[in-house]
Amino acid sequence: MEEIYLLGVDVGTSSIKVTVIDQEARFVAQESAAYRLINPNQVSIQIDTADMWNAFTGCVGALISKHGVEPGKIKAIGISSLCPGLAAFNADGRVLVDPIIYSDRRSTEEAEIFRQTIGNQRLFEITANSPMAGAMSGTSMLWIKRNLPEIYEKTRYFGHVNTLIAVMLSGNFAIDHSNASYTLLYETAGRGVWSEEICGKIGIDIHKLPPLVKSTDVVGNLIHPVLLAMGLSPETKIVIGGGDTACATLAAGVVKQGDVCESVGTTNVLTVCVEEDRKSVEEPKFSPNFINRRHVVDGAWIYQGAMSHTGSSYQWIYDNFYQDYKDYPSVTGKQGMMLMNDDAEQAEPGADGLVFLPYMMGERSPVWDPYARGVFFGLSLKTTRREMNRAVLEGCAYGLRQLIEMVEKVTGQKLIKFSSIGGGAKSKVWAQIKADITGRDITVLDMNDMAPVGAALLAGVGIGVFKDVYEASAKVEKSVYMEIRHSDAYKEVYDRRYQVYTGLYPSVKELYKVNLGVQ
Repeated sequence: MEEIYLLGVDVGTSSIKVTVIDQEARFVAQESAAYRLINPNQVSIQIDTADMWNAFTGCVGALISKHGVEPGKIKAIGISSLCPGLAAFNADGRVLVDPIIYSDRRSTEEAEIFRQTIGNQRLFEITANSPMAGAMSGTSMLWIKRNLPEIYEKTRYFGHVNTLIAVMLSGNFAIDHSNASYTLLYETAGRGVWSEEICGKIGIDIHKLPPLVKSTDVVGNLIHPVLLAMGLSPETKIVIGGGDTACATLAAGVVKQGDVCESVGTTNVLTVCVEEDRKSVEEPKFSPNFINRRHVVDGAWIYQGAMSHTGSSYQWIYDNFYQDYKDYPSVTGKQGMMLMNDDAEQAEPGADGLVFLPYMMGERSPVWDPYARGVFFGLSLKTTRREMNRAVLEGCAYGLRQLIEMVEKVTGQKLIKFSSIGGGAKSKVWAQIKADITGRDITVLDMNDMAPVGAALLAGVGIGVFKDVYEASAKVEKSVYMEIRHSDAYKEVYDRRYQVYTGLYPSVKELYKVNLGVQ
């Protein structure tokens, strides 16, 4: 039997990962590379398209030259991407606006226009989501129309990063339903089509939105000359794929009703799979506290509790309070983080009364506030970096507990345990803190960088290597890195701090706007 390779590419917030698996979903090789972001001011942040593409082709080249991947065996390429990352294209596929990513906040006024024009209730009835600058790309489209009218007129299609990659690889425009759910212009809670009502009232030309396709659909053959010159075949199929978390959780086995997974990286995302009631053909209940999106699994949705700045908050602590760790001989960045974890473990549970809100540059779930910022509450003259360190880990865990409780309320089901994936999941200290604060056991899977694997699985389904997404997901080895059992030893102190955590945001909400001068 001919050996078949499937390539998955994942475009993240600041780096790209490219993974190759075989027809049995076994890992073959992976490469990654960082790329530049365009960040001219405090509210604007975009992907440098040219640098991102160079990073991608460099990764593919390294897979071939360094890892010995035979390019002719690559039969399909699947795409995973951060959500959203909004780009504008002319009719020839040239990028007119580099991808505006989820943390961009320049479209705050446009988010308010969505609210005032459509109304929050009606928006939610149609899209199952709420407006927030950058986090829903429709606000960025409207910003382009209002601020870059010449670019808007030249735009043939808007699309997300997977649209961009598809255009570069195949020359064809498309977007999948999991990405479309992040536009605020799509009937997430309805027919799964672009909303004529919203586009008409907001003034976005519906014909500028790309064709909607399933995540397993082939959008064309490989045409890019650089990859063809590397030895990839012009018969290589390009499969549109989906959003990064949806792809990652597919690989992790979140494919059926009630499957739950936490993804730990720059952001922290709690993902719950829900399916329509096949007897009554009813859609699931949706909550405005979550991102509600179509899954890459056809006929399923996922609730996503997305905290935007968890891992990045811990990186901020490391960069600004533990600089001395970087000066230790032979200490790598990863080792420095582990040492910082050890220091956090030495602090008393409850961080000596210090509570941290991880809303460093605005927050998505559950508050949906672009003006929100980080808060340390309870500082004293006794506070050291050790308590601040632990408070960050605990604050992210309190946020996770809040999301879990909201999921239980919406689904009516008690969550006993959940799985966790991603680089940050492997911190034993942090995992134990999360288990103790949430009161749930955690299975940490030995699965990093699963988004490109999920994209490769979708590519395999697209060309018939796998029968369906369920077979594809089942083939992935889900080895356990560690099992974390929760302890009630510090329940009293954590419950008290959790009460403070949940009360903090409502108490300071209005002060954020005052502080930023937006009232």
